Amino acid sequence: MTTATATLPRGLVVAQAWAELGEAVAPLGNGAGRPLTRTVKLILEPLVLRPVQHPEFAAGPIAIAHVDALRARITGAGPVLAATASWFVVLKKERRRLRITDGNPQDLYFQRCFELATEHGEPGADAERVAASVLADVHAQGGPTVGALRGFLTDAANAGELTRLIEVTWAAMSAPPPGQVPVTAAEFLATCATAPDDALFRALVAGAAGSALAAELDQPGVAQAHGLTDRDRPARPVLGVSASKANLPKPFDRSILERLFAPLTNTFLRAGLADVPALVRQEIARSAGPWQLADEVSRVVLVLGREASAPLADGSAVVAGSAAARLRSRWEREAYVHRVLRLPSAAPPELHADVRGVRAAYLRRLWVRVHGRELREDGVGAEQVWDLLDGVLRSVILDQRDRLRAVLEREAGA
Repeated sequence: MTTATATLPRGLVVAQAWAELGEAVAPLGNGAGRPLTRTVKLILEPLVLRPVQHPEFAAGPIAIAHVDALRARITGAGPVLAATASWFVVLKKERRRLRITDGNPQDLYFQRCFELATEHGEPGADAERVAASVLADVHAQGGPTVGALRGFLTDAANAGELTRLIEVTWAAMSAPPPGQVPVTAAEFLATCATAPDDALFRALVAGAAGSALAAELDQPGVAQAHGLTDRDRPARPVLGVSASKANLPKPFDRSILERLFAPLTNTFLRAGLADVPALVRQEIARSAGPWQLADEVSRVVLVLGREASAPLADGSAVVAGSAAARLRSRWEREAYVHRVLRLPSAAPPELHADVRGVRAAYLRRLWVRVHGRELREDGVGAEQVWDLLDGVLRSVILDQRDRLRAVLEREAGA
C-alpha cells in the first residue's frame, strides 16, 4: 500500500484525538475512554467534523493525508467539548432534582449542551437557572409519555379488557377481496416526481386499492418477503411490557407498546398526539386493518411504494422518469452498494444482506413513516407522495452507509 492510498480507521483516529482531551470530556465518554456512540452521532459528526462540508472525514477509512486534519478538528474543539460535558452534568443534576424520568438524557440534551457551551462557555453562577430553563423548554411539549403508556398497558385494571379487545377486534377482522394492481397506480407513479396527478391519487384511494392489495399479506410468506414480519403469517399483537429502540421487531411483530414506543420518545412530535387510552385503542383497531394501518391513503402509499421499489430487488424494466426509475437510479449510483458487492464472500454477511434486502428494508421504513403520520393525523396528499417515497430510500441508504462504515472500521482495527 502506497502512502497515497494508505488509510487509518476513522474510529481509531477519533479515539486517539478524543484521548488527548483528557478527563474534561469524561461525561461524554465511556469507561474505556472513548466517546460514547451518541457523542459521535449527535455532537462530533454533525457539529465538529461536519462531513457534509468535509467529505474527507465521512468514510470509514481516513486517508493518511487527512488524518492530522481530523485530529485537529477534534482537539481544536476541546474547550467547547469540555464545556459541553460540564453542561451535561449540570442538566442531569437538575433533571434529577426535578424528578424528570422521560426520555434519554443524551438524546435530549447533548446538542443543547453543545449550544450552551458555544454561547456561554463553562457553566457559571447562573448555571442552575439556565439548566432549568432548558429543561422546561425541552419537556414542555406535553403529550403522552412512554411511562404513562407502559403504566396503562401493564395496569391489571386495564390489561384484561385491552387483551379481550385485541381478541375481539382480530376475530371480527374480514379480509378484503383480493385485487390486482390498478393501471392508475403505474400512471400515477410515472409522473408523481414532477407532476403528481391528484385525480389519479384520489381514484386509487376511492377505489380502496390499498386495502385490496393487502389481502395477499395473509398468505404464507408474503408479509415476510415484504420485510414486515419474521413470521410465516402475521399474528395478532400482544400488549407488551417493555420496548427498546435498539431491538424493535419488524412492524407486524411489534406489541402495542412497541408500536407506540418510538413516536412517544420524540418529545417534539408527541405534543399533538391523543391521550394514552385513545392511542392504545386506536392502535389495536389499526393492527387489525389492511397493512395494519387505519387510513386508506396510508395503504395506497404502501402499495405505491411496493410497486416503485420492485426494481430495487428484481432489476425489472422501468419507465424513464417514473418513481421506480428514480429510486433505482439513486440506489445504483451509491458507491457503497458497488463496494459491498465487490467485497469477498468472507465479508460480514450482514453487509451483503443489507444490499440484497434493500426492498424489504425500504417497505419496512415506509410502513413506519406512514404509521407515524397516522398517529399525528398528518395526511399525505398527491403532491407529497414522491417526497415520502424518495425520503424513505435516502433514509435506508444513510443507515446502510453507517453500518458499512462501522464494519469496515472494525475490520480495519482488528
